[in-house]
Amino acid sequence: MVNTLSVRNHIKEIRLERGIKQIKMAEDLQVTRQTLTAVENAKYNPSLELALKIAEYFDLSVHDIFILEEEIK
Repeated sequence: MVNTLSVRNHIKEIRLERGIKQIKMAEDLQVTRQTLTAVENAKYNPSLELALKIAEYFDLSVHDIFILEEEIK
């Protein structure tokens, strides 16, 4: 068995709770909707800059949005 780390996030849940459309958030953060979709679905880890922008956008800490999880494979 190998332990690996993966990053999960709560971006989609937070965005939906706040009634923010994905395209609006992408435009506000100056990224494509496709990029935001990939980040929301954990297919792509955002750069540190984008992670900080997302945290600022929601007025939350990075730790409130992103979770580092250990996976056993």
